[in-house]
Amino acid sequence: MRAIRLRSSMIERALFDEGAQELTICFKAGRKYIYSGVPRAVFDALKSAASAGAFFNQCIKGRFACRPDPERRRFRPA
Repeated sequence: MRAIRLRSSMIERALFDEGAQELTICFKAGRKYIYSGVPRAVFDALKSAASAGAFFNQCIKGRFACRPDPERRRFRPA
């Protein structure tokens, strides 16, 4: 698993589980959501996006199955 801290006004951290193809987004508002079926290329693009929030809205939100993180797990950047 890979975790990154993002410089964004909307997103605090992102964690990617390559084996499960799950992307967890930790929002600054305190909510965490898990997006399923996310390819590694999308995670890589999120990391290098000029605006993580804009990339999320255009390329992740509404495009992948999403559920709230039921355990509210805490992930730390690598």
